[in-house]
Amino acid sequence: MKNKLIIFNPKSANAKHRIPNSILQVGASIHDKYDYTLVDGNLEQNPLDKIISLIKSGEYKYFCSTVMPGPQLRQAIPFTKKIKELFPYIITVWGGYFPSNQPQVCLDSGFVDYIVNGPGDNTFPLLIDNIENNNTDEINEIKNLIYKNKKGELIKTKKEDLLDQDTLPNLPYSFLDSLYPLKNYLSKTFMGTTTLSYHSSMGCPFSCSFCGIVPIFNARWKGMSAERMYKDIKYFKDNYHIDAIEFHDNNFFTSKKRVVEFSKLILNDNIKYWGEGRIDTINKYSDDELKLMKKAGCEMIFLGAETGNDAVLKQMNKGGTQTGQMIKDFALRMKKVGIIPEMSFVLGMPAETEKQVYDQILWDINFIKEIKEINADTEIIIYLYSPTPTKGSDLYKQILNAGFSFPETLEEWISPSWENFDLRKNPLTPWLKPYMVDTIKDFETVLNGKYPTVSDFRIKGYKKQLLKLVSNWRYKTGFYKFPYEIKVLHKIWKYRQPEIEGFYSE
Repeated sequence: MKNKLIIFNPKSANAKHRIPNSILQVGASIHDKYDYTLVDGNLEQNPLDKIISLIKSGEYKYFCSTVMPGPQLRQAIPFTKKIKELFPYIITVWGGYFPSNQPQVCLDSGFVDYIVNGPGDNTFPLLIDNIENNNTDEINEIKNLIYKNKKGELIKTKKEDLLDQDTLPNLPYSFLDSLYPLKNYLSKTFMGTTTLSYHSSMGCPFSCSFCGIVPIFNARWKGMSAERMYKDIKYFKDNYHIDAIEFHDNNFFTSKKRVVEFSKLILNDNIKYWGEGRIDTINKYSDDELKLMKKAGCEMIFLGAETGNDAVLKQMNKGGTQTGQMIKDFALRMKKVGIIPEMSFVLGMPAETEKQVYDQILWDINFIKEIKEINADTEIIIYLYSPTPTKGSDLYKQILNAGFSFPETLEEWISPSWENFDLRKNPLTPWLKPYMVDTIKDFETVLNGKYPTVSDFRIKGYKKQLLKLVSNWRYKTGFYKFPYEIKVLHKIWKYRQPEIEGFYSE
């Protein structure tokens, strides 16, 4: 048996698909050292058959998978289990937010051997080195690793400092292209006809208690230099004629200096871009800097507004200086510079009484309407609060006291009741009653009728006008119950929800 590796990207969406940057980064870490192949569950008709066929060749010893919460679990869990049943000698390694946040249930399954807990640029090749050299007794010295020792105890090794992102090897785009043509990953979005997905930094410098990346990065952030980013962007511009970029960083706008430098570099390339940031961070940018970003192609910024209620922001441990008033002021600033703010709100936080939970929901619904009055172009994303709190935080204690618990087996994570949990559409929280969920979803339907998302470029012209007309009276009167006429139009026109589907067209 040889020691080749399969690096798998489970299916994450039904529509057009993004470049699988996560598995490319894993591949880059071993590219000149070990033989490996990439399998993309998004582009393979029968990915499990493909993986089993590769293993049957006798050349593969490792099955490695990135596992994000949500849709990827539907392939990652049953595939890994089946592979371990058919080929017990195969060593299985998982990485990504899900196993890092749920290590116990993953390792207790018996079919996940190791978890890379955060960036694996050093961790992954060192793990393979130690296994190949029969130095498994020294694995506890490798940082960013979670596994079970011979006694069955869960071992979580020390966290590694984030690496200088400019020192990391280039992603093996050419190798991916030899397996899956890169052009298949560059698709039409509302920003352009050929959109690239790119990742330019690691982590986030904040520690919001509801955020799943906090335990992984411990409020740390490191980004590529503007020059390194631009070099990659220029490669895709010259070779694939991209005209838009989605930056999938957890916090793209952390460093103002980097964003300004990048904006100057890309200024004349006619490329639009979208990224994710914090309101209180970007609010520190000057008007001239925001105008420069717009001129350089910044079309839309995803922002975690979370709530306009200052008391709930404190409960979330949002950190920084964000307030409800700042959210309003920022919406107006974005209107003046012409950048679309895409604000997400998290409704259904725990409270001491049922009435308090519902009152907070109604309060935020009215706040969202205020934001729309200030800047009608503001995109609104509504999530139901789904617990991913940092262990030991006050919020973590609150949800446990309220009777919430996570599944105890991996199989339960892909049961129908948990399937949509990490899309924040089915939170399973005991304090959120059915009538509250109905209120939120009915308001969301009316809101999406009154203000159809700009990212759905199929709904335009008469379709958009009809949706607005049908929804207008409900929005004005606040009567959101049973909005069946809007739902019918959404279904006929296949209205898309960017919080679930991203920006890509079908």
